[in-house]
Amino acid sequence: MDSESQALQEWDEPLVILENGEEYRNPTEVKMSQIVLPCHANHRGELSVGQLLKWMDTTACLSAERHAGCPCITASVDDIYFEHTIGVGQVVNIQAKVNRAFNSSMEVGILVLCEDLFTDRQWRVCHAFATFVGRRTEAGKVQLTQVVPRTQTEQVEHSVAAERRRMRLIHVEIMKDLLNNATLQKVDEWQDHQDSVPAERTRVESVELVLPPHANHQVNTFGGQIMAWMENVATIAASRLCNAHPTLRTIDMFHFRGPSQIGDRLLLKAIVNYSFKHSMEVGVCAEAYQVGQSLRHINSAFMTFEVLDQHGKPRTLPQIRPEPVNGKRRYREAIARKKIRLDRKYIISCKQTEVPLSVPWDPSNQVYLSYNNVSALKMLAARNNWVLNSERNKVSLYTLEENQVLCIWVETQVNVPAEKVFLLMSDLRRRPEWDRNYELCEVVNQVNEDDTIYRVVTPSVSKHGSVQDFILLASRRRPCNTGDPFVIALRSVTLPTHPPTEDYKRGEVTCAGFSIWEVSSNVTKISYYNQASPEVLPYISTDIAGLSSSFCCTFQSCSQFLEENKDSLELLASTAL
Repeated sequence: MDSESQALQEWDEPLVILENGEEYRNPTEVKMSQIVLPCHANHRGELSVGQLLKWMDTTACLSAERHAGCPCITASVDDIYFEHTIGVGQVVNIQAKVNRAFNSSMEVGILVLCEDLFTDRQWRVCHAFATFVGRRTEAGKVQLTQVVPRTQTEQVEHSVAAERRRMRLIHVEIMKDLLNNATLQKVDEWQDHQDSVPAERTRVESVELVLPPHANHQVNTFGGQIMAWMENVATIAASRLCNAHPTLRTIDMFHFRGPSQIGDRLLLKAIVNYSFKHSMEVGVCAEAYQVGQSLRHINSAFMTFEVLDQHGKPRTLPQIRPEPVNGKRRYREAIARKKIRLDRKYIISCKQTEVPLSVPWDPSNQVYLSYNNVSALKMLAARNNWVLNSERNKVSLYTLEENQVLCIWVETQVNVPAEKVFLLMSDLRRRPEWDRNYELCEVVNQVNEDDTIYRVVTPSVSKHGSVQDFILLASRRRPCNTGDPFVIALRSVTLPTHPPTEDYKRGEVTCAGFSIWEVSSNVTKISYYNQASPEVLPYISTDIAGLSSSFCCTFQSCSQFLEENKDSLELLASTAL
């Protein structure tokens, strides 16, 4: 079942029957259904995105408050990709639920569906993630109760939410690094065409007075209302470039920098930063002020628009002529954001089956490849339809076959503390000491403390077979909270410095790695997962068929390796990632 079908099923069947027979519904789940009226629509009879953002924010806030038990405010919203528009007379169904709570913040997943009452069809419009913070009380910050996932879907979202949080925290640094990239710094010139439109012509400035209907029950301006006002001025700016009515396609990740209250004047500014062939980026800024006081920066956002022709295809847009003062900066930043946008969409947002086996690695997409690497392993580990294939000497082998893809899971326990297991196993250079399928493992690029690229050489399976090599990105993670595992994730990447050679057959690893669980202070459970690619399958086929016990021998060797080296932490300090 694909993600969209699963989402539709969850909407239609909110009650889930657990393995113990218990009926279960997520206690943080909130639903909203709205029929689109003409007052909600634009000139084309389509639901205004600003109105949709208000409904989404309201639904998500109610879900967050249901979990927190106190007033909550919107802190940030991840990238939103609008897949379809919604027409007058159709129904908007919005579902929100808390995926994971951290200390004082929580991630809320928001699913938006469109329902046609005449055909009884539903389809997905967008899927977003928002971060909410419990409002500070006189006693200080609110300490949130942890979310306990009960279903497979909840377990996946709970696990991957930690990776998404990691992405949000370093979003600004990613942008800075990309702007400092030497290749991007060379992209600072544009050609002034005769029909280019001056950027100044697209500038929009508008003011809104925050009234009680614009505020929530905490007297703060609705985050969704601010987003709606921002979308309005952005649409006007985009229209001035193309002299047509644009369609909003994406909103980049953004953070609310401060609150706004009733009585504030909200100053909204928008301008087209850059026009690509079929899309344009509009930058929007929201500032608040009271009479006689200075401006307060509330929020900045970047929205991507298209202009569709009569066949629904994107039209070619006129070029923008940047302003003389800030034009070059906006131009370069727009190029950088487009690169980030594409990386985030095609590496993070795609279904795992749609991501190429070996994605080209470079410093600008490293963060997203690392995210995809860890998230893919967590999603594979959260599957609940594994079948026990064999069990020998306390080593269990499970298999899972779906959509013509075979996955394996090997599990065992060792009498070694989890921290030491993690340090020993996360340095792949030591894997040849216990895994006979690793002839050689060398570091190609020490990216950072948590990510390393290795070249691995494996022996031939058959007498006349070829020796294989792999270029692997190894991403490791420590537990985010008590009860989380240590994670070591592996996937193939390509490097221009290490192309395939005639001496080795280049192999691919789709998704593999270890989850390391602390059972007690001196006992650790090790789970190894591998989504078998054609190059990996020959190494495991005899075990799955029951003709060999090499996995059992490999993991017994691993246990012995860990036992013998568990007291060598001083040495590990200089060799660990």
